[in-house]
Amino acid sequence: MYQTFTIKQKIKLIFIMLIPILITQLGMFSMVFFNTVMSGKYNSADLAGVAIGSSIWNPIFTGLSGILLAVSPIVAQRFGEKKMKELSNVLIHGIYLAIMISLIVLILGFFLLNPILNKMNLSSSVQRIAFDYLVGLSFGIFPLFLFNVLRSFIYGLGKTRVVMVILLISLPINLFFNYVLIFGKWGFPELGGAGAGYASSVTEWVMVGLTLYVIKAFKPFSEYTSVSTFKQFSFKYFAEILKIGVPMGLSTFFETSMFAVVTILISTYAVTTIAAYQAALNFISFIYMIPFSMGMALTVLVGFEVGAKRYQDAKIYSWLGASLAVLIAIIFGVLVVLFRNEVAGFYSNEQAVIRLTSNFLIYALFFHISDAIQVTVQSALRGYRDVNLAFIMTLIAYWIICLPAGYFMANFMNQGATGYWFGLTIGLLAAGICMSIRLIYIQKNKFTSFKVKEVV
Repeated sequence: MYQTFTIKQKIKLIFIMLIPILITQLGMFSMVFFNTVMSGKYNSADLAGVAIGSSIWNPIFTGLSGILLAVSPIVAQRFGEKKMKELSNVLIHGIYLAIMISLIVLILGFFLLNPILNKMNLSSSVQRIAFDYLVGLSFGIFPLFLFNVLRSFIYGLGKTRVVMVILLISLPINLFFNYVLIFGKWGFPELGGAGAGYASSVTEWVMVGLTLYVIKAFKPFSEYTSVSTFKQFSFKYFAEILKIGVPMGLSTFFETSMFAVVTILISTYAVTTIAAYQAALNFISFIYMIPFSMGMALTVLVGFEVGAKRYQDAKIYSWLGASLAVLIAIIFGVLVVLFRNEVAGFYSNEQAVIRLTSNFLIYALFFHISDAIQVTVQSALRGYRDVNLAFIMTLIAYWIICLPAGYFMANFMNQGATGYWFGLTIGLLAAGICMSIRLIYIQKNKFTSFKVKEVV
């Protein structure tokens, strides 16, 4: 990262940061994409089982990962302040936190997974596939959380291409193991949807191994990873990560858990509806990686400028990035609607599923645009380390506005599963508007001596 002086230079730096992050996020999401597509090609029951398993795991993973992603804005601000000696402490305490979170998740999963699935009133085949899929994922929990800390640290330093290369190396491995474990090829067991979980775990171990090697062997990362730093523990750095990370994690949890609840509510419909909804949501989530990646870039860039006390530059980055993200979302959303039948055909061979998926994709256009607004504005707020109010806003928008609206339209206005798409759009738009107001407020109330704790 470096200081910029014109809009043109800022746009250039945004894309220099964005493109490697986007490729990385698309690659990571491709693992979920492969899970979904290959499970759907195996049969509809496996697709539904993987969808249910993902609906349970995604809120947990994204919420807890949100805590760990706090490493990124903290490192970016330290980097902007030129406090290089403190960077290793942030990294080490992030690793400690990842280990603790992994152990807690594994212990709770051992005791709670079966009771949760038993209460969902699923068919026996779908429940069995969902259980086996989640067991497969559990073998990769530790490297998954550790990788999130390491990549957040790397992003905070502005070195986004490193993670991209690691992901591109790992992606073919994931595709290979998905294929052989789901369909039982070349002597591997035929596990169906459960094979997707095991394939993801193998890939996570490869990714974290490569990342650890890069951080240890290459500068500037190796300057912050001496063995002596691992022996240090300070509640100061631990508390700093938690203070920023917990609200970030809660914000993400409220959003993803909302999607999970909608998936569970839709699970009462026919298998065809479940499969079509999951397919449409999966593809929209895939192109959502563009505004999401823009948000990750904004968090780092805004944090860097705030750390250097260049507040006008931080403001410009915030709104420039959000505007670009919305423009791109509109373009891609229109393309999805125009080619919705072709998109639906990727997910299933069954005509009923293809037809229903195509219909869902029309409503997903407005959903996608609303999502682009809220994710980029929220990410800019994270760059300012202003995170506490955002998680309250997401709680209200998703759980008090979105779910009741979706449930009402689905069940009392005869909209069926389509009603939930309307509800999702309303909730995301409400969150985006509220957080935009908050961003304007903190930008108008900054002074030369601005500190995050002074903003209330």
